[in-house]
Amino acid sequence: MIYGIGIDIVKTERMKDVIEKWGEKFLQRVFTGNEISYCYKKQNPYLSLSARFAAKEAFIKAIGSEITVKFSDIEVINSDKGKPVLVLGGRIKDFLKTRKVRTTHLSLSHEHDYSLACVVLEQ
Repeated sequence: MIYGIGIDIVKTERMKDVIEKWGEKFLQRVFTGNEISYCYKKQNPYLSLSARFAAKEAFIKAIGSEITVKFSDIEVINSDKGKPVLVLGGRIKDFLKTRKVRTTHLSLSHEHDYSLACVVLEQ
């Protein structure tokens, strides 16, 4: 059974502008060290950063407004086969357990100007 679905789109140029304006302060508040390291190894780190930001926003939409979430408690990693996966920490884990959410599904896509993420939470 589906508990929630969330989708978000982020303009890559907007992500670049925010990072250039706020720098490390923004990066540390929103992304984990692993995410920052992964993205800055890419030719265009802003594409990967905007996709991960979209994933975090999509996850928040999927759970609704029942709980306040820290962006850094939502981490996007890649499985051994390259599939994007959500790693959740902090209060989120307990919240999902009480709602009997067993599985999270994540799909990411990006194309020059935009990044998109879709999250499905399954009970």
